[in-house]
Amino acid sequence: MNLTPQSTRSTAPSLRQGVSRNPEILGGGAGFVHSSIRRKDCILADEPKRDRNAIREHIDGIVALMPREPGVYIMKGDEGQIIYIGKAKVLRSRVQQYFRPNANDGRRQFRALVRNVRDLEYIVTDTELEALILEANLIKAHKPRYNISLKDDKKYPYIRITKEAFPRVVVTRDVVKDGSRYLGPYTDVRAMRRMVETMHRLFRIRSCDYDLPKSNVRLCLDYEIKRCDGPCEGLIVAGAYQKIVDEAVLFLTGRHTQVKVTLEERMKRAAEALRYEEAAIYRDRIQALEQAASRQKVVSNDLTDWDAIAIAREDDEACGVVMEVRDGRLIGRQNYFLGGVLDASEEEVVSKFVQLFYATATFVPREVCLPCDIEDRETVLDWLTERSEGGVEMRIPQRGDKFQLMRMAENNARLLLAERRLKRENRRSQAPAAVQALQRDLHLEKPPRWIEAVDISNIQGSDPVASLVCFVDGRARKREYRHFKITGLEGPNDFAMMQQVVTRRFKRLMEEGKSFPDLLLVDGGKGQLSSVVEALRDLGIEDQPVIGLAKRLEEVFVPGLSDPQNIPKTSSALKLLQMLRDESHRFAITYHRKLRDRRTLTSELDEIPGVGPSRRVALLKHFGSVKRIREAKIEEVAEVDGVGLKLAEVICEGLKKVGWG
Repeated sequence: MNLTPQSTRSTAPSLRQGVSRNPEILGGGAGFVHSSIRRKDCILADEPKRDRNAIREHIDGIVALMPREPGVYIMKGDEGQIIYIGKAKVLRSRVQQYFRPNANDGRRQFRALVRNVRDLEYIVTDTELEALILEANLIKAHKPRYNISLKDDKKYPYIRITKEAFPRVVVTRDVVKDGSRYLGPYTDVRAMRRMVETMHRLFRIRSCDYDLPKSNVRLCLDYEIKRCDGPCEGLIVAGAYQKIVDEAVLFLTGRHTQVKVTLEERMKRAAEALRYEEAAIYRDRIQALEQAASRQKVVSNDLTDWDAIAIAREDDEACGVVMEVRDGRLIGRQNYFLGGVLDASEEEVVSKFVQLFYATATFVPREVCLPCDIEDRETVLDWLTERSEGGVEMRIPQRGDKFQLMRMAENNARLLLAERRLKRENRRSQAPAAVQALQRDLHLEKPPRWIEAVDISNIQGSDPVASLVCFVDGRARKREYRHFKITGLEGPNDFAMMQQVVTRRFKRLMEEGKSFPDLLLVDGGKGQLSSVVEALRDLGIEDQPVIGLAKRLEEVFVPGLSDPQNIPKTSSALKLLQMLRDESHRFAITYHRKLRDRRTLTSELDEIPGVGPSRRVALLKHFGSVKRIREAKIEEVAEVDGVGLKLAEVICEGLKKVGWG
């Protein structure tokens, strides 16, 4: 989420420029940034066995020089990395609290923070509000370890209303400062897309991406099915079209009552003027609007706009839920997960969530309901008021409809947090069904979550290569794929080639101190399997699970048993092994063909007298392949630039003597 300062005070632009100009000290604007001490005079973070007393004296000296003004303080760790960013009404007093004896008793996270502080910097601002805005921006930019921050730091979609003569309504994940209006962000993407689809059915907003008005654009199918009023051919003027867009925006923001009143007035005027077709259009829109509104839950008789915010916490993680109420109807739910909340108070967590959520929200309602009072209430309230279209109130409901919605939001937050933790634990601890089936069918000690497969590819011993593919939890891990060129072997000897590849692979794993795969799959039967087992024993590896998969009958062989394992043909375990085998075969043969084609292109033509690099390129460019050159007539070859009839005869005769091409 982008945290953008919204202050209109004269110092805000200077703050932004200072921060962006000098990333080393997070702001080079004169009058704002006070670095703790020049870098050459600092106690360097990488000095061995640093004296704790010297570090403390260094920090105390910085704190003693801090001004008694509002601003942001920046704590750094061993290697100069930012580990915490905070704001303060009075910088010196706030930072001194961290380093007083017993100041952080009972707060493990802050004790760890203080132990790791090696340097301090600070930025002075004119007001506490500017400090709040700057703190939010710096936390977003640097993601310090000990700050409360959003864990789902990804791009959520917005609804964009473009700034054009005939605006469009589109979904985007990028906010561009081009004058467009944005609604969102939306964490429930599916619900957002349903809402946009409903909006397009209700209002005739164009879906094309033409730069209107243009004279060479024709009417499309949307006009024929009454989904567009034809601005491309001037069938609606820009002013009338803009009114439709304004109504669509009111619908998207939940103002159904306001839209309905407007449509009813237009329907009445059209009927009075005997424009019955136009009145019927408004009637249909009203009916569709009522149908859409009926699916939304009425939670209050209060028709104002307000948000209900609730927080659920467990260990170092929290979930914040925002229930959005517009015109007394619940129009949506937004939720975000936060980290770094282990030792923070409820007031601090709620305050940080409010700042993080409304920093990118495109709309701030007149009323925000919270589960408790928050830190820096007045400062946050001033900031929200600047971001809103009017005044903002913060309330802590104790009874009534708003209290009931707060309880609903809190219950949603608890359920979402529990669901997230359960999913994460399941992903970490539970192997997929196919992997569990493979463990069962092969009688393995543990699930083979990391499987590697080896395959050999060559043609009568020429261009021998091998592939190694890796599957983790039944899915391809392509960054772990490897190619091998077989060296030092003459003729087709799959057993020796397999031995060489396995020896090179496991020797490399041993040298790098990496773990062996849970299962090694060899493409082949008992012969290939025996050669691999021998290679592993030569390396001193006795307990590596390894199997062979023979192509003909899809038989699975294990070391020490002459008969194949009885794995049902319908078993997901066998299907997983087949996927691995096929993928290793594909990867090997692709590499083999690449080497073979490279050798073919550079050898067959080059071996013909009179054909140098330039003529070879001309021939291949003209025919496309060596095979087509061989199939061509002498007269056709002679037509290539630089190739006469005599040389064409030599080329055709030379290619016929060479085997396949």
